[in-house]
Amino acid sequence: MASLKLKVAFPLRINIGILFYLWIISCSSFKDKTPTLPFYNTADFTAEWIAENDTKHKDIHTIDTFTMYNQLGHVFTSDSLKGKIYVANFFFSICPSICPKMANNFKLLQDRFEISAGLNLVSFSVMPWVDTVGKLKVYGENLGINPTKWHLLTGNKERIYKLGRQSFFAEKKEGLTKDS
Repeated sequence: MASLKLKVAFPLRINIGILFYLWIISCSSFKDKTPTLPFYNTADFTAEWIAENDTKHKDIHTIDTFTMYNQLGHVFTSDSLKGKIYVANFFFSICPSICPKMANNFKLLQDRFEISAGLNLVSFSVMPWVDTVGKLKVYGENLGINPTKWHLLTGNKERIYKLGRQSFFAEKKEGLTKDS
């Protein structure tokens, strides 16, 4: 039975590997200091390739600074992610629907990229009044989260909502004008 799973999974891994390779090759084909990854400056996620010498480069969208607490009770700031590639999401620990699916996908990312020192996962709780440091620690332990790679963050509700809406575009256009 195990060999059957291997035979089915092996072509899938090859296909994913080939797609990733083709993506890398296509990104590296840009010349003249054009960036290989796009910038997303608006909530509609229209990709823009803006070179460093382009006058628009000074106005690229950036994620605002933040200070939160992680599941270990340590202060975690936006500076903690400087120079690192990270994937962020917004969740709450008692969510019965989409959050467990996102957590499972993040767990797959964590496990796949365990050896990569540059990749981090960041999950911001949208219910910080429920998701205390202690609650996040237990949640992380139950999921098998490596706290050096996957940071469960809690903090000021208004700050988290503003980050989600205005920095990460979590609610697209509608979220840019909403309050808490």
